[in-house]
Amino acid sequence: MNTVAGTFVSASNPTVVARHAEEAALLCSQRFFLVRAGHVRLHHLRRLDDRLAAHLDGLGVAGEAGSRATDEALANLGPGEVFASFALALDNRDDRRIAHMLALAETVADAREASALAVGWASAQSLRGIVGELLVSPEPLRRAIGIAACDFHRVDPGGMLAEAMSDASALLRAQALQAAGDCGRQDLVARCIAALGDEDAACRFWAARSAVLLGERQKPVPALLEVVRVPGGLFRTQALELLLQLADAARAAPLLRTLVAQPEGLRDTIRAVGAVGDVQAVPWLVEQMAEPALARLAGEAFTTLTGVDLAWNDLERKPSQQMLAPDADDPEAADVAMDEDEGLPWPDPERLMHWWEANASRYPAAGERCFMGQPPSWPHCLRVLRLGCQRQRAAAAAYLCLLRPGTQLFPIGAPAWRQERWLAQMPEE
Repeated sequence: MNTVAGTFVSASNPTVVARHAEEAALLCSQRFFLVRAGHVRLHHLRRLDDRLAAHLDGLGVAGEAGSRATDEALANLGPGEVFASFALALDNRDDRRIAHMLALAETVADAREASALAVGWASAQSLRGIVGELLVSPEPLRRAIGIAACDFHRVDPGGMLAEAMSDASALLRAQALQAAGDCGRQDLVARCIAALGDEDAACRFWAARSAVLLGERQKPVPALLEVVRVPGGLFRTQALELLLQLADAARAAPLLRTLVAQPEGLRDTIRAVGAVGDVQAVPWLVEQMAEPALARLAGEAFTTLTGVDLAWNDLERKPSQQMLAPDADDPEAADVAMDEDEGLPWPDPERLMHWWEANASRYPAAGERCFMGQPPSWPHCLRVLRLGCQRQRAAAAAYLCLLRPGTQLFPIGAPAWRQERWLAQMPEE
């Protein structure tokens, strides 16, 4: 609402206020998916974030009525509802509601990621004094949320991070170990290596991942391989991608053979081939595009390797109804899970192979790494971070740390306007 009359209507009309709360929760829930999506670019995220901010502003203008609307929505306890209520409480500096949301996060596991996002979303002004209190809280979860808030704002939590890495709480240890890599804290690499033997699986993963980002290339590898060997594991995709970013084509080959031999291992192998970036694999990727269940993922891997936008270069096709719903005739096969390939283009294998035959000569030689069309370099990865899709941006952010250990990991899940400001400030070389 931009006019005085519009503001008054928003603040006084319960239906409008409730709609703001409902839309804010819905957009936040969508955001959790979109920040990890293969087809979403920063400008798409910016459009969603602007809409989300507008609804939160509407709730803020409504005053106590806005806070009550988000309180009532909390009956659902969905991540979007938790985020909207916590974000509004922080913006209003409503100490009572902030305490309630923190207590909720301590008792309801599903509320924790949304709480961390809310604290990360809030402006530095809204957080003044609050994050400092979180970082010295006797409650491990509150300290973990404080560390997560620092991550979202690219702020180093300081000396407390080392202490948190050895806390009795596995949740706090994991958050601190993650932050050590995110913040580029090379002074903590030895602590990360020591934590490779942590009893908690999440802690072992974050210790390995941070140690790699901070410059250690050998000792974390067994821990990452351990994560990859667990089918369906929580951090499996992240661990696999990081391992393959470290390995050249020859060293990656045994892992690729292991993946393809596993039940339902083709999807992992396709992702891995895209991450390795060896042009020798392009014909194999094109072959996988003939299978509808693998086609879009193989197209994404092809783009990750070559940098070619399938839609822009007219290398996609319109899917048939059978491709869209292969189990449409089987009511027992209905799958209500989110489709991780949603939004990705459907590649046209024949046109794509013709394109490759005409353009292959301009790519690096077989055996060399090719990421989005070029060997990874600081300027190239920075361009991908600015223009690529979210999964490509995540890979580019990791490459920047691998190229220059001690670099802060760029947070591709932060509010889009904040990301745009940081990108404008990053050195080109």
